Amino acid sequence: MCVSDRDEDRQLFRAAVRGVKPLARAAPSPQRPKPPPAARFSRADRLAVLEESLSGNPLDPALAAGDELVFRREGVPLEVLRRLRRGEYRVQGELDLHGLTVPQAKQALREFLTEALGRDWRCVRIVHGKGLRSGHRGPVLKGLVAALLRRLGPVLAFVSARAVDGGTGAIYVLLGS
Repeated sequence: MCVSDRDEDRQLFRAAVRGVKPLARAAPSPQRPKPPPAARFSRADRLAVLEESLSGNPLDPALAAGDELVFRREGVPLEVLRRLRRGEYRVQGELDLHGLTVPQAKQALREFLTEALGRDWRCVRIVHGKGLRSGHRGPVLKGLVAALLRRLGPVLAFVSARAVDGGTGAIYVLLGS
């Protein structure tokens, strides 16, 4: 395209738009003030979460209501864990922690394990629940029980119970002397 073609195109364009008037710019509409953001947690909830995080409880934050618990102390054969998972050991005692607060659950668990070891029980079931009513914090007692049992020397292994015995809301615990 040569220079004269460009000039000719410009003249044709100007002739085509000669009577056109530019649109008047509309004034911007006033913006409504944005509503204040809604808090996701109340102040009390935030304080409870903060206190829980600072309390030093070694709860596993990765636990969710449906997660299966599995623990085997070093030296315990894998076959023992498999048999425990299948419910092949006779459960000699049971503790139900439903409805207890964390301090109450800690105390009840200590007393139950002391009794179990005193009676030479080898396999017990602990029902901690699935934490379905714990809200955003998840299964509090489940994590508490798992953390406490991992620290106790007489606990050889534990696994989530079979569905007929509570599923992920309960665990079988194998105790040693």
